[in-house]
This record gives sequence, C-alpha cells and structure tokens, in this order.
Amino acid sequence: MNGKKILAWFAFAIGSVYFIFPLIATFEFSLRMRRGEYSFDAYRSVFADVNFRETFSYSILMAVITIIVGMLLVVPTAYWVRLRLPQMRPVVEFITLLPLVIPAIVIVFGYLRLYNSSSFLPFTGSARGTDMLLVFSFMTLSLPYMYRSVDTSMRAIDVRVLTEAAESLGANVRTIMFQCIFPNVMSGVLSGAFITFAIVIGEFTMPSLLNRPAFGPYLQLIGANKAYEPPALAMIAFLMTWASIGLINLVSRFQKVARARA
Repeated sequence: MNGKKILAWFAFAIGSVYFIFPLIATFEFSLRMRRGEYSFDAYRSVFADVNFRETFSYSILMAVITIIVGMLLVVPTAYWVRLRLPQMRPVVEFITLLPLVIPAIVIVFGYLRLYNSSSFLPFTGSARGTDMLLVFSFMTLSLPYMYRSVDTSMRAIDVRVLTEAAESLGANVRTIMFQCIFPNVMSGVLSGAFITFAIVIGEFTMPSLLNRPAFGPYLQLIGANKAYEPPALAMIAFLMTWASIGLINLVSRFQKVARARA
C-alpha cells in the first residue's frame, strides 16, 4: 500500500470517528432512561406523546405540499430556460443560489415585514395564510437543491428534440410538460424531493418565528425540558434524513439501470 492510499485511509478513519462516535454516544444515552439497564423507554415516551405525532404529521404535510409546489415551479422554469432562454441561465442559477448565502432568519423577517396582518397581502392574519407562507419559506430554502437536481437530469435529455417531436404530433404545452418532460426528469425531481423532505423535517427557524406547530420547534422544546427524549428524537430525525439519502441513491441506481437497458 503506497503513501497516498495510507493517507486516504487515515483521512477516512478520522472522518468516520468524527461522525460515528457522536452518533453512538447519542444512541447509547437515549437507551439509558431506565436506571441500571438499557431500554427503549425514551422512544416509547416519544411515540406516546400526542404533540410528537401532531408536529411530525404537520411537518410531513408541509413537506409534501412544498415538494408539489416546488416541482410545479422548478420543472417548467428549468425547461423554459433550457429551451427558450439559455442566455438567462446564469441569472436563474444565481437567483436559485441566493438561499444558500442569505440566512433563513433574514428571509423569514422579510416575510413578516412584507406579509403581516396589516400589509396588502396579510398571510399572517390567519392560520392557513401562515401555512402558505411557511410553504413558500420551505420552497425558498430547498430551491438550490431542487433546481440543480432537475437541471442535471434535464441535461441528460435533448429537450429541443423531444419538444419538436411532440409538437409535430400535435401535442400542446401541457401534454409536452406532463407526458414528455416530467417522466424524463423524474429521477432529478425525486432527488430534489427527498432533499426537500429532509430540510422541512429538520427546519427550526422559519416555523418557530412564524409560530407554526412543526417538528423542529417541538424538538427544541423537548430538548430544553427533558433529558432522554431529545437524543431519541435526534436519532429519529437522523434516520429520516438518511432514509431520504438512501432513497436518492436507490432512485439514481434504478435510473442508471433503465438507461443501460435502453
């Protein structure tokens, strides 16, 4: 084994220790709720909590709505930029990267300033309006990942040829979009959807400042008042995030197999 391989394995070992040891410590502490022995009492307590079920269900619902709205916004935009406005692509990419450099707290304070109950669009004047504002907030946070996933998938197909072939057969814009473009970029859409799901489940700043019953604020509240339930909640959130990443890899592999067979 040469020096480069030894250095690579050493870096891998350091990274693994830095990542795995805290997880093991968190999981081990979450099992120590019962004095003198390991048990899953903390997990039972978490799943028995009505607030956990309500906040987790609320975050899942918000994630699903965010994914649907994000898909309907991002896929037509990426398609239109690639087909009709290629010169605007750097501008669109710059705009989609802005949520990475603007803190979430700045974005949500801007929303509160513009859309409070006394503004011309009083989203915060009702619970449903605040939910809509929260969906837009999550969509803004996930925009860099969703747009890049879709744009990368769109590079693998010839959008112009598909569009011209569909138009020559009499297809309208709606048919082209939902029967030609969406199926061909589905792997990118799903990758962006899973990342969006992970972001929404763990987000704290926006639902907290908008005073909505999401999972992130619930996790912070439990962490401030209990000892063993917070590590259990952290492990549940971690497993949800890694399940999303695993689904991304699974979808990518299926896509490669499908292309190889084609």
